[in-house]
Amino acid sequence: MDEPNQPYPGVDPPRAGLAGRCPRCGKGRLFAGYLRLESVCTRCGLDLAPLDQADGPAFFVMSIVSFVVVGLALYTEVTFSPPLAVHLLLWIPLAFILAAPLMRLAKGLMVGLQFRSSAAEGRWHAHDDER
Repeated sequence: MDEPNQPYPGVDPPRAGLAGRCPRCGKGRLFAGYLRLESVCTRCGLDLAPLDQADGPAFFVMSIVSFVVVGLALYTEVTFSPPLAVHLLLWIPLAFILAAPLMRLAKGLMVGLQFRSSAAEGRWHAHDDER
């Protein structure tokens, strides 16, 4: 098998991640569910477990979606002054509608970027790998 952190020729890891594909071969599925990563690529055998990035994508998606939703809510409040119920009916569903697809895209992109840059957990010393 090839070097574990080298993509196959013609595969751009971030683009493959955005498409929900393995960042190494570009063919295997990246996601086992909507946001849960596969443990191993079925095509090339890449171990995807170390590429799980926890809350990183959620932070970026929450930041983007909240900026949009809060901006629109403030504009609506200043311009129209609707009752609170209208705000609840508009902005809560909009937040979910925007966040759901962006989470999958952000997670796939971050997996691809993490694979391309060979990112790993932080270590205190170089000899930590030997333990």
